[in-house]
Amino acid sequence: MTPRLASGLLVNALVRRVNAAGGSAMVLAKGDADAGAILILAVERGGSPRFLERGIGPTGAVVLVDSGPQSGDEIEATAYWQRRRERDPDLWVVELDIVDAQRFAAEIMTEP
Repeated sequence: MTPRLASGLLVNALVRRVNAAGGSAMVLAKGDADAGAILILAVERGGSPRFLERGIGPTGAVVLVDSGPQSGDEIEATAYWQRRRERDPDLWVVELDIVDAQRFAAEIMTEP
């Protein structure tokens, strides 16, 4: 089994990276600092919300995959992540408001 970076460390790095690039990143819900799953809510400058999370790709590598409703409004997006948190209190929820949010998330969350 390959060791993974702690979830809290990944979230902190992601927030700092997005903020340093002129975007906005907020932790909407804190999860388990060591092993909590991380759900990204990418709004990309007020556009339609999109959810991403870490998963395993076809080659076995860690990749970001689409998750949850991919279109809709802010109310639907909020309801989705709140339902996920009810079932998984260790889940981190991070909102990214920056152009190409998926690229920023992938740079941090898909460590080699």
